[in-house]
Amino acid sequence: MASRVWPGRPYPLGATWDGRGANFALFSAHAERVELCIFDRHGRREIDRVVLPEYTDEVWHGYLPEARPGMLYGYRVYGPYDPANGHRFNHHKLLVDPYAKSLFGRVSWSDAHFAYRTSDTRRQDLAFDRRDSARGMPKCVLVDPAFSWGGDQRPRTAPEDVIIYELHVRGFTMNREDVPPPIRGTFAALALPASIDHLGALGITAVELLPVHAGVDDRLLVQRGLANYWGYNTIGFFAPNPRYLASGLADEFKTAVLRLHDAGIEVILDVVYNHTAEGNHLGPTLSFRGIDNASYYRLVPGDARHYEDFTGCGNALNLHHPRVLQMVMDSLRYWVEEMHVDGFRFDLASTLAREPEGFDPHAGFLDAIRQDPVLQRARLIAEPWDVGPGGYRVGGFPPGWMEWNDRYRDALRRFWRGDGGMIGELAARLSGSADIYGHRGRRPWSSVNFVTAHDGFTLQDLVSYAHKHNEANGEGNRDGTEHNHSWNCGAEGASDDPGVRARRRRAKRSLMASLLLSIGTPMLLAGDELSNTQHGNNNAYCQDNDMGWVKWPEGSADPDGMLAFVRGLIALRRAEPALRRARFLTGALHEERGLRDVTWLTPAGAEPTEDDWKQPEARCLAYVLDGGAALNPLLVMMNAAAEAVEFRVPDGFATGWTVVVDTAAEEGLGNGEAVHPGETRFVGSGALVVLRALDRDGDGRP
Repeated sequence: MASRVWPGRPYPLGATWDGRGANFALFSAHAERVELCIFDRHGRREIDRVVLPEYTDEVWHGYLPEARPGMLYGYRVYGPYDPANGHRFNHHKLLVDPYAKSLFGRVSWSDAHFAYRTSDTRRQDLAFDRRDSARGMPKCVLVDPAFSWGGDQRPRTAPEDVIIYELHVRGFTMNREDVPPPIRGTFAALALPASIDHLGALGITAVELLPVHAGVDDRLLVQRGLANYWGYNTIGFFAPNPRYLASGLADEFKTAVLRLHDAGIEVILDVVYNHTAEGNHLGPTLSFRGIDNASYYRLVPGDARHYEDFTGCGNALNLHHPRVLQMVMDSLRYWVEEMHVDGFRFDLASTLAREPEGFDPHAGFLDAIRQDPVLQRARLIAEPWDVGPGGYRVGGFPPGWMEWNDRYRDALRRFWRGDGGMIGELAARLSGSADIYGHRGRRPWSSVNFVTAHDGFTLQDLVSYAHKHNEANGEGNRDGTEHNHSWNCGAEGASDDPGVRARRRRAKRSLMASLLLSIGTPMLLAGDELSNTQHGNNNAYCQDNDMGWVKWPEGSADPDGMLAFVRGLIALRRAEPALRRARFLTGALHEERGLRDVTWLTPAGAEPTEDDWKQPEARCLAYVLDGGAALNPLLVMMNAAAEAVEFRVPDGFATGWTVVVDTAAEEGLGNGEAVHPGETRFVGSGALVVLRALDRDGDGRP
């Protein structure tokens, strides 16, 4: 029996429950007809089909008074199948609503998901395919947005105090024995005290979640028995990924956010608005392609059969179209206002800022965010590159944006690997990268400093493998970058050699200490504090298994002391304002104290000459950070040479010093040993030592 349908309204887009029924609105500028398909509660059988009766301002709309929350639906859109002119309509394909707030089920692949006959892939004129895809498609869920937030308070951490922890919702808890098996790998597990207590004990202020938007496992990966684990293959920009919902309800995500906020931890989402899961011109028809391909995607000028591809994923969303830009902005506002997230990390953000002439810091998308009263208060982090021409834009995003700083990553890796001639570059990165970000009023926190991230080696693997080992991905070890700046400390892979293990432990500590001592915003990769390994795989995007998951030690074990060391470093950072500066270091003299904000030193305790900075074999650097009028300076000594080096403790900064970090020591943290000006101290090979100044009374307090 056909459902009643009323005209409804062309806004808001998507399916909106109002307590009596639901309004359905779908943008398509080129469609000829739109049908709303309603399914049984299992999503297997289509029980009704309703033609949306109205078309207003390129929006098809209708109102169903019988609709109730939990109803499963999808769309069929009629129009020309004319790939040469950019149109790929095929009403035999069930389509996901771009504004769906929840999805039920996953894609179960078959040739029916493709709008053309898959046997014709070598032909230009791909023949129209009439097979119905509904059986293998996820269904959209009509949701009731009501949720009791109970006075949720956003942490709103000061920018200079932020410490980011990048984690994968599934991988973070799949191996935790203290999490009930039915909820491992879900938001429910992330919301547990065991998960949040770990983050709180570390001192983390923000979690950056790898993509949680509804996505698709690529067909080729599924055929290999793998999955798109990382999730950079989005099909729904408003819906949480069903695989992360133990309850199947989007409220589970809200509960996780609420509990993280209660612990003072912000939630940042890694979002993928640069492309979708529909791939290139031979990809499946799952949503946007079948709704209005010519509007949603950037097509090659003069060759509308093909897509512009700045992402390496086959397509690029067309943010030049006002309705597509509106969808992205509506999505961002939805996650801030309705889901209470605190910020976003934009994957391949350069693509979002591409105008016809290329990257533009005043692109429509960037300008739209800057003037938006909701989004201008969110943390905005750019991955400032893509794979298209002129796509590398580190330092090129406008004020208000933070950016992943890969120059920081490479400088730290190369220095601690033992590459010579790196001290000038290293000094620039340790001090906040003013050469990159010191313009237009930007601050040091604009630089998101990291040594490791999901894309690449873990910290343990960075010092255990000289080469990538991605054989498990099924691509002949051809995938993943070759430019890792990694080293194996004397043996490739796992080793029982005490000397190799000691060198690796020291290298990890020195890298982590450098990160947390640097000016800027530090970002840690989940599991690095646990010496997590991916066995040399530097591209574990498809490894939804023990290789890609964090390995948790049994009980409270901390086999190589890394967990305690990281906790101690973060505590040191939080206790020392000199490490959390809101302004760039300049070397300027503080008149009252007679000290510069930073003084660079050679191992001899003298300020470097121009020749010292350019020395091609230089592998040592020291510097003093002045904490300000009421605070005590810190002296940092770094030795990446192959042997221990004698550093002279300089005069004129303090009456005495105490050791607070020594990455060559047993525990890695200082033992309170006193050091006097003019004395010399050996800093071990590959080690970093930090001294805190004592006041005249020798108690280390102002």
